[in-house]
Amino acid sequence: MGAKRFGALAICRYGNALILILFGLYGFLIPGGIIVNNLRDPGLRGRGIPSCAFHWHRALSPRYERWARARVAAGSAEKLDTSDIAGTEWPLFGSVFYLWATESLQAAWEKDNQLSPVAPKEYAHDAIEAAAALLADPKHAAWVKNHWGEDYLHQENIFYRMLLIAGLTSHYKLLREATYLSLLRDQVETLSKELDKSPYGLLDDYPGECYPTDVVAAIASIRRADAALGTDHGAFVKRSLRAFQGDLLHSTGLPPYSADATMGRIIEPARGSHNSYLLIFAPELWEDTAKEWYANYEKHFWQHRWMAVGFREFPKQIGGHDWYMDVDAGPVVAAYGVAACAFGVGAARANGRFDHGYPLTAEMLAFSWPLPDGTLLAPRILSDATEAPYLGEAAVLFCLSREPVGKLPVKKGGRLPGCIYLLLTGYFGVGLLLISTPVLQFRPWRRDIPRKPIPLARAQFTIWAILVVAGIAVGLAWKLPVGILLLLFAQFLPRGAKRITLPAEARTG
Repeated sequence: MGAKRFGALAICRYGNALILILFGLYGFLIPGGIIVNNLRDPGLRGRGIPSCAFHWHRALSPRYERWARARVAAGSAEKLDTSDIAGTEWPLFGSVFYLWATESLQAAWEKDNQLSPVAPKEYAHDAIEAAAALLADPKHAAWVKNHWGEDYLHQENIFYRMLLIAGLTSHYKLLREATYLSLLRDQVETLSKELDKSPYGLLDDYPGECYPTDVVAAIASIRRADAALGTDHGAFVKRSLRAFQGDLLHSTGLPPYSADATMGRIIEPARGSHNSYLLIFAPELWEDTAKEWYANYEKHFWQHRWMAVGFREFPKQIGGHDWYMDVDAGPVVAAYGVAACAFGVGAARANGRFDHGYPLTAEMLAFSWPLPDGTLLAPRILSDATEAPYLGEAAVLFCLSREPVGKLPVKKGGRLPGCIYLLLTGYFGVGLLLISTPVLQFRPWRRDIPRKPIPLARAQFTIWAILVVAGIAVGLAWKLPVGILLLLFAQFLPRGAKRITLPAEARTG
């Protein structure tokens, strides 16, 4: 019986050693190598989409398709409270990010089919369909129905209607299927007319809440829909600039975070998360204005601090917000806004500012923690606690797939900030430590068998086996972070293994 017990505990010890070695390789050394390889991609420094975006998009597509179909089938979106931003907005926002990224990757592939062995619209066909179905699903509109009533498709509600127009446009341009074409046409025509007739060119997202950045995204989405519908809203786009001039600009020379759509006045000042997002679309609408806005953004929001570079969430002249958190900005660390820097990648790329885009993209790659299977672990962990587990990865792909608009001049340059070298040291250092520790301890463990029996050895082995099996199953089939956590808990068993006495029959046998 003692030999069997020792054998079971040896399995635990060897199993834990193998888990640590695999963690070291899969979770640290290989990701570090992926980052180093991607930093050499010329698509980070100038025109062209980085090759990693194609790899990660292909890995994400089947996962996104399964999740989107399951969510629509479950009907859970209909039961969510309007205050649940992550549950109501983010699944739709993530679907639009995914569709926008797919459209851009497909356009790049059509210019150079060496970028991927299969066209993005072909391998992602089912995911494209599933994302569009989620957007058009009436149950996913339950929260805006609560805000606006049954006329939610024709009364302000600009954020939701922008998402519909944007996503359904990408769906049609990718697949040329007319499933949602009548809905798309209705939304384009009614929203453009409503914006045109509004007193200041602004409409509310929710009653009493107007965010100018969503107005810019809506105008850009209407303009992009022209290619699908055969319409021309060029004159409307020119007139729409009135919403971002004069008293409707913040003192930084940038659109504000929020405004009063009926009175035409600023409510909250300019912020980084919204202006990074807004500047992704501005160049395709008003090129000269976008240049001016980007220059103002750089002046008031760009900073070098703590061996990093990036955009602040609040302008330099507004103090007291170096550490902050909300649903739009995400964490604000040392004044850097996580959302401002993430969308700043897209803004810099769309405006041809690769002197900012290169270091920002390098930081995003390093902080994303890319795994060999195409998972971006950090965005997945940040999204996994919500009802939109792939929002973060879809947003990363959206930002990486932005390219300079039209003939905008490209400004290259930028250096890798010091934090990149620290992060790479962490990847390789932790990986080597995890691999070397069980290897170095193996021989001493075999040689110096302790003398005290392990209490409840059979129970400990059973718990260990359950944790390992559950960790693998949960990580593969449900939530990767939870699976990793279960495997890490298994490392604490068996307790007392260093003091086990080898039975006499095992020593002689």
